[in-house]
Amino acid sequence: MEIRLNKFLAERLGLSRREADDAIAAGRAKINDRVAVLGARVAEGDEVVFDGRPVGFEKEYTYLVFNKPVGYVCSRKKQGENDTIYSLLPEKYRSLKTVGRLDKDTCGLLLLTDDGDLAFELTHPKFMKYKVYLAVLDRSLEPLHQQMIADFGVDLPDGKSRLDLTCLDGETKEARKVWQVGMSEGRNRQIRRTFAALGYRIEFLKRLEFDGLALGDLEEGSFRLVPRPKN
Repeated sequence: MEIRLNKFLAERLGLSRREADDAIAAGRAKINDRVAVLGARVAEGDEVVFDGRPVGFEKEYTYLVFNKPVGYVCSRKKQGENDTIYSLLPEKYRSLKTVGRLDKDTCGLLLLTDDGDLAFELTHPKFMKYKVYLAVLDRSLEPLHQQMIADFGVDLPDGKSRLDLTCLDGETKEARKVWQVGMSEGRNRQIRRTFAALGYRIEFLKRLEFDGLALGDLEEGSFRLVPRPKN
């Protein structure tokens, strides 16, 4: 069975589809000793070479759940005083890519993998993958603002933001600071910006679940290998 070359490279090299297309357009891939073109297809028995190295049809992928601490960035390079999450991982896992990102002030569940096809399906907005966070606000959330966020959505520069909210610390006026937040989008700092638009500051934010994957009792800064997530 034939498959598109960009999908083949993404799955085996941990690239995004766009990165694979860019590499093909740059002439970095060959099929049977001929430079590949965009839209090319490959089948078992073809010889595929990328950057001078053969790429086989059989591939075993790695899936790693990591409990990211606050203060670390998801990029491969240190940013100012903020170190990268890869400094906390063994060398053999440092080529894995994060499936989405958490900003330096957010902790919790990160999935890392070299399965580019899965990464695409978990992060592209059209697939609407559900994520769950724990958020602690600087003050009690007013019931009207809860209704605005959960029922109507809050207008942000990049569109309306609606979040599922469950109060975790009681319903008195003095409480209502600790919330479970659910969302099926993943815009940059969306949760923080949604609350900030109504005058609240998030003092603590932690991702607990990502499309059925749960952090569980995994210690901060630690990781575990998992089977391929169902998508």
